[in-house]
Amino acid sequence: MNDAETMVLPRLGPAAASVEDPWGEGRAVAPGRPPAVVPARRFAAWLVPALMMAMVSVARAGGPVPRAEEAAAWRAATSSWRDILHSGDVTGAPYHLLIRAWAEAFGTSAHALRAPSVLAMTAAAALVAATATRMFGPGTGLLAGAIFAVLPTSARYAQQAQPYALTLLAAVLATWLFGSVVERPTPRRLVGYGSAVVLLGLCHVVALLLLAGHGWTVFAFRRKAAARWLVVVAAGVLPAAALLWSAAKHGTWIGPVSQPSPQLLAELPGQLFGRTAVGAVLLGLALFSLPLRYRTAIHSASAVVPPLALLLVAQATPIWEPRYLLFTLPAWATLGAVALARLSARRTDL
Repeated sequence: MNDAETMVLPRLGPAAASVEDPWGEGRAVAPGRPPAVVPARRFAAWLVPALMMAMVSVARAGGPVPRAEEAAAWRAATSSWRDILHSGDVTGAPYHLLIRAWAEAFGTSAHALRAPSVLAMTAAAALVAATATRMFGPGTGLLAGAIFAVLPTSARYAQQAQPYALTLLAAVLATWLFGSVVERPTPRRLVGYGSAVVLLGLCHVVALLLLAGHGWTVFAFRRKAAARWLVVVAAGVLPAAALLWSAAKHGTWIGPVSQPSPQLLAELPGQLFGRTAVGAVLLGLALFSLPLRYRTAIHSASAVVPPLALLLVAQATPIWEPRYLLFTLPAWATLGAVALARLSARRTDL
């Protein structure tokens, strides 16, 4: 199978669209090139979602101190460096060391300890929009960033001293760099992508399941880049693998986990998106964003493959926890934005 832009080839779009571009998306964005748009529109496409996310995040970042789920971070902020390293929470140590350093510089108030999450989620909203803008144009980018910013879970974890906001930012960064590295795998881009993989694994090892989605995209569309991608990924996951090995050696695990059951799986949309109704709408839009083209397939794989991989792994060991899948939110938001943009395009063409 040769590298290709399209896997599904129905003629669904207007007559002016080609068979390989059923929605006419290629008319605005040439393969491998950024869309030709006014710089101000590109700037606004990521700035507006970033401001939205910042305002939502800051609004309640000074809430009760500490919330139950933030207790570990508060203990780390007031503990000695030695105590953190010998706490037994091996996989959480990188985040706790970061919080300890942050507290040393900015104090241990609620706003101070939650600031890294606020900053990470704000940057993630901007990067979600920038990634979608590069692939689909500024209108879709703005929609993607805005959808991500208004999701209840985005606001919730931006307001908590937990590693999930930083994990999500690392996931968005890895996907941003992935799009470049499979098109032109230069040494500089490979190093950048590998560094993002390292950061992702140190933030939360389960988030490395994002690489399963990236891998599917590589082998489905860009097989010529597969060897380089595998080498970079293998090197990038080594630090996280070392953490897992150390955790297993000490008899510890990555946090609260459970065995997936039909009831837990049914609750996943509400827990992942914050509201069951929001999850149903976004999932419906995502189905409309089927991977007709390579750019959409990147996000489809990043959204769908990691949950399936986690479910598969959970059959062998109790590792199921909806929070571990928060790093898929940017992909879901982007798919929703692509669907809305396509619906708008269809109405314009009719």
